[in-house]
Amino acid sequence: MADGVTRVAQCPSAEPTSESGRLRAVVVDDRPPVVGSLAYFMQREQFVVHVTSSLVDTVQSALDHDPDVVVVDLAVPGLDAFEVCRQLRSVTTAYVVVLSARQRVLDAIGEPVAADVFIADPISPRELVARLRAMMRGSRSMPDTVHEAVVRRTSQASGGLRIDVPRRRAHSDGIPVALTRIEFDVLAALAARPGVVLTRRQLVAAVWGDSRPISRALVEAHIGGLRRKLGDDPAAPRYVSTVRGSGYRLATA
Repeated sequence: MADGVTRVAQCPSAEPTSESGRLRAVVVDDRPPVVGSLAYFMQREQFVVHVTSSLVDTVQSALDHDPDVVVVDLAVPGLDAFEVCRQLRSVTTAYVVVLSARQRVLDAIGEPVAADVFIADPISPRELVARLRAMMRGSRSMPDTVHEAVVRRTSQASGGLRIDVPRRRAHSDGIPVALTRIEFDVLAALAARPGVVLTRRQLVAAVWGDSRPISRALVEAHIGGLRRKLGDDPAAPRYVSTVRGSGYRLATA
């Protein structure tokens, strides 16, 4: 297979391709011609692709490579949409894109499995990659009012949390915090209005855009990942607190 593609199921000890500055993707499929064509177009769009064909290898690949997106083809024998999404959400905050040729399967799965996008197959690799790229572009931007509010200062919250939005860096008590792109955008949105409760709808609009459907499971997955990396105890948070029935709030200095 072309450079930039690691077939995890066959080469578990393979060294990953350098991923500096490139988007990372895990593709769950067991059809070589389809994977080869999809990988070709994804590499053209600066993705590094890791291919798996089982639930166990998919979860391990997500742990190993911290992907930006996971594409799950439900044509893989024995792959259950609910279980794969449930396990992925326990280890990664990447976008989860589910493909299926059976419309009734797509109709039956939604928010409970915390997938981000459901796409009817067949879809051409070129079109799929175009949709992935558009989705990833959308996740990087936040409304100008939010971005400008944070960029005007280096935000500081209680306990020594510092957020540098232009450089996309966060420090807790002087120690760098390694956040995924989406986790940082969630933190930046909260930091734009410290002490103010943001609803899930406001967070989704700030991070993903107004066109993204509101998913409680999706927001909670990213908030959970952010808290774990900040060392926040949900029962007694230093930084990100939950306001029951309303949303989330970043503590003020």
